[in-house]
Amino acid sequence: MVFLMRNKLNKKVEKILLGFASGVMIASSIWSLIIPSIEMAEEQGKIAWIPAAIGFLLGVVFLLVLDSLIPHMHLESNKPEGVQTKLKKTTMMVLAVTLHNIPEGMAVGVTFAGALMENTGITMAGALALAIGIAIQNFPEGAIISMPLKSEGVSKPKAFLYGALSGIVEPISALTTILLTKAIVPILPYLLSFAAGAMIYVVVEELIPESQAGEHSNIGTIGVAIGFVIMMILDVTLG
Repeated sequence: MVFLMRNKLNKKVEKILLGFASGVMIASSIWSLIIPSIEMAEEQGKIAWIPAAIGFLLGVVFLLVLDSLIPHMHLESNKPEGVQTKLKKTTMMVLAVTLHNIPEGMAVGVTFAGALMENTGITMAGALALAIGIAIQNFPEGAIISMPLKSEGVSKPKAFLYGALSGIVEPISALTTILLTKAIVPILPYLLSFAAGAMIYVVVEELIPESQAGEHSNIGTIGVAIGFVIMMILDVTLG
């Protein structure tokens, strides 16, 4: 997308892309992570809501800590967040999206880990649905980082490279989780809801506020609805 771009990213397009990514992440958090967490806890003889509640809150706290420590900058801001640093603005923008991608990679890894084990209630089709949903929302997420970088004066090849590098934490997080499959069996319900909490933090803290800033906020809302419905259909159909 960045190679086809002429000037600046259209604000309406940016808002619908942000909204779409938010909708996908909200739906996947519910159908692919929280509901399986509750069902799995029931099968393990635990109080169903406890792992989901504890894991969800821990996921929020985890992203809150990362958000406070990792230097990063959001699209519409000139004020860096996290620890003070002399990093360039473009680098901090990439770090902001990289921060988003950590819980997404964890979510995919956890669901595939659950699908690889027996009696977890998670099917390979359901794990694939989440992976497809996250992959779909990675298109707008990559565009959201690459295209504004081009508008900031970064060359198209570099903007493309930065956008791609921001997503490299996803497969790393996913593979790490899958490799630890046997060790995480007892705490899988907690990990599922942990990933959900981390993703919802990103949506509420960053994606939705950015999609609602300024004019045409209804376009971001439409994007949320479209993303939510597509991910819901994927999960219900394939799950």
